[in-house]
Amino acid sequence: MSIDAIRALPPLREVIARHGLSASKALGQNFLFDGQLLDRIARVPGSLDGERVYEVGPGPGGLTRALLATGANVVAVERDSRCLPALAELSEASGGRLRVIAGDALEVDEAAEAGVGAHIVANLPYNVGTALFVRWLSSETWPSWWRSLTLMFQKEVAERIVAAPGGSAYGRLAVLAQWRSTARLAFPVHRSAFVPPPKVMSAVVHITPAAQPDGVRMADLERVTAAAFGQRRKMLRQSLKGVAGALDALETLGIDPQRRAETLSVAEFVEIARAIRA
Repeated sequence: MSIDAIRALPPLREVIARHGLSASKALGQNFLFDGQLLDRIARVPGSLDGERVYEVGPGPGGLTRALLATGANVVAVERDSRCLPALAELSEASGGRLRVIAGDALEVDEAAEAGVGAHIVANLPYNVGTALFVRWLSSETWPSWWRSLTLMFQKEVAERIVAAPGGSAYGRLAVLAQWRSTARLAFPVHRSAFVPPPKVMSAVVHITPAAQPDGVRMADLERVTAAAFGQRRKMLRQSLKGVAGALDALETLGIDPQRRAETLSVAEFVEIARAIRA
């Protein structure tokens, strides 16, 4: 019954006009009105019927509606108090399947609020998107509390997440996303889909956890990638000389120290991190 109530709600444009809402540049907001596009995003993780979903930055609730229409139970964190009345109306129509937390997503205990096994689906605010993404991928405990990530980013950031070795987009973000997860670019989103249109194109990325390689710590991998890509124009023998054990690891692993960071595969970075740990 609540799904029918969600679909019977007035158009999002009407809700925004009635509440006098506008996208806040300071909060990195860009609203999406295209119902078909929002439904497409909500379908990326697969069936969400009866599943728990954690959403960051729902704004007036466009993506939230699409998630609720799948049958999901949603916990949404919204910092903008102007949007809370519109979300309260959506929560009432959801029949108890939407809980809204007013606050900063960077300060929320996500696992406690959403529960272990929740899917994260969000059109992330540009100003906090990468910071949240890195946090979700950086847990020393693996698998983490989330089951999948379906996230909208600036297209340039999305391409960095799924990048393969050898290109300028390949860097720390790619290694972080791919060393124990599977990352794919689901589809691009044209800037004209947003109100107001951002200056850049966007894309939806989908990530699912994979098995973590044995004998490797997140902290060691971060040290290696930070040094290697922090001086990506330099050869590894220069960029990694400040990481204890890294040059010995290159020799042991047979990795040419004259190579540069962007030429190493994710697996090779994992091997270096394992070697300096050992």
